[in-house]
Amino acid sequence: MPKTDDATVRGRPPGGAEAPPQGHSHDHSHDRTGGHGHGHPKAAGETITLEQRVLAKNDDLAARNREWLADRGIVAVNLMSSPGAGKTTLLERTIADLASRRPVAVVEGDQETMLDADRIRRTGCPVVQVNTGAGCHLDAEMMHGALTVLSPAAGSLVLVENVGNLVCPALFDLGERSKVVIISVTEGTDKALKYPYMFAAADLVIINKIDLLPYVDFDVDQCEAYARSVNPQVRLLAVSATTGEGMDRWYEWVAEQE
Repeated sequence: MPKTDDATVRGRPPGGAEAPPQGHSHDHSHDRTGGHGHGHPKAAGETITLEQRVLAKNDDLAARNREWLADRGIVAVNLMSSPGAGKTTLLERTIADLASRRPVAVVEGDQETMLDADRIRRTGCPVVQVNTGAGCHLDAEMMHGALTVLSPAAGSLVLVENVGNLVCPALFDLGERSKVVIISVTEGTDKALKYPYMFAAADLVIINKIDLLPYVDFDVDQCEAYARSVNPQVRLLAVSATTGEGMDRWYEWVAEQE
């Protein structure tokens, strides 16, 4: 599999004739003190209006990304989780098992560092790192920039590892085919109740690290019930990205997204 040059997307993405045709500026800001800000005015009505404009603009850009991907037969999957749930490990195993079947490319989202992108690059998979600074999620413009750099081949599978966060990424469409939430058995059974918007947005929930079930207090059946209480249609898979247990069901689900 060919490698891409080392690349990090920051701020406004680079342009490109073959990239999704967007041509816009990024007017949604993040509070550099570490909070999650979108330039909120103090008046509640103004705040709601601004948020609506930000999300509407993002949705428009995401629709362009989605059209660009669909025109090329590219399936993009947005992976979201808390930090440490095992997203990167799951990606490493997925690349190793699927790269011989179809082209795979990865978008890595983190506030800082190239650490996860370096792990993916060692697999031989094309990858681009998107560093968001104080930002707590990827958005459609960042996705556009990543696609510009990656230039994935027609028919590719593009796996997006979003910033580790179970709140903000649920709000921002990237233009992906599907949204996947990953939780680990070390996080507790009640994640879906604590973060209902994330689970309501998910097409699939992966319960990871099931190899640790003998050592932690986690009820898989109750976790599934909680998830379906906020999203009755959601599918759930229990896997261990470390041992490979259950990963075939994940690959079957990926194949169904084509």
